[in-house]
Amino acid sequence: MCLLSFLPAGVQPNLPALRNGSLINDDGHGFAIVVAGRLLVRHSMNADQLIDEFAAARHAFPDGDALFHSRLATGGTSDLANCHPYAVGGDQRTVLAHNGILPVRLPRHEARSDTRVAAEDLIPRMGSLRSRLVRLRLERWMGADNKIVILTVDRRFRHTSYLLNERAGEWADGVWYSNSGYLPWPDPEPGWCGYDLAGTCGDCGQLDGYCLCRHPMSRF
Repeated sequence: MCLLSFLPAGVQPNLPALRNGSLINDDGHGFAIVVAGRLLVRHSMNADQLIDEFAAARHAFPDGDALFHSRLATGGTSDLANCHPYAVGGDQRTVLAHNGILPVRLPRHEARSDTRVAAEDLIPRMGSLRSRLVRLRLERWMGADNKIVILTVDRRFRHTSYLLNERAGEWADGVWYSNSGYLPWPDPEPGWCGYDLAGTCGDCGQLDGYCLCRHPMSRF
């Protein structure tokens, strides 16, 4: 699923929302902030550490657009190299982060994620992202369920940020989220034991089907 968050200039992050998004999307994390004509970009496999670093950096640099991404791997390895955002065509002045599954056919042993392949190889072939027509072409290519945030300090762009398929996400307290993964996980119903996505009971610690509790399991 992934969770991609976009913060316009002047907006501070909702840290509980970022932590909520990192619970299931735990295959790597990254952020970028526009800071006085440059991009501050960081990646980590540790969500708590990076969220704290993002909070501190955003407090110090509140005046530029920013993004935060938590990844759920659907292709490629789970490592720092596949953490969003990625430089577009190798140009460190422009980065993008993505939520969804792009129409990219990955070779069997490709270590890169679909988004990384698109950012490094495919999207630059479509033309310059400075062009609205190219951005519209990218939206059509990736489909309505995919969302991309672009941050740039390339002065040839009119703006420092662009949201592709913005309508497919949602705004909450000034922050745009690519889906509802920023919301708290609901509590399990009374009399039921909850379990995580790996199928482990939250009460007895056993896998689904081997629960030692006297009450039934419940996904939440």
